[in-house]
Amino acid sequence: MTGYFPSLPAPLAAALVGVSTATLRDWRRRGLLAPVGGTPRRPLYAAADVLAARDAPKTTRDNQRARAAA
Repeated sequence: MTGYFPSLPAPLAAALVGVSTATLRDWRRRGLLAPVGGTPRRPLYAAADVLAARDAPKTTRDNQRARAAA
């Protein structure tokens, strides 16, 4: 990759894309986002990776929408 992409702590990364830090943890658990530094309790995320995770297609469990509509 070329260019400079800042590393952000979780609260700033979440604010960048308008989600909660819990959503960042969920994306991390699902493999959509990986920390680029920091510590396990205070991860740092690349701004470009956070934006890509926001725009990535999200998977849902089978029949999740059907049950919610019923």
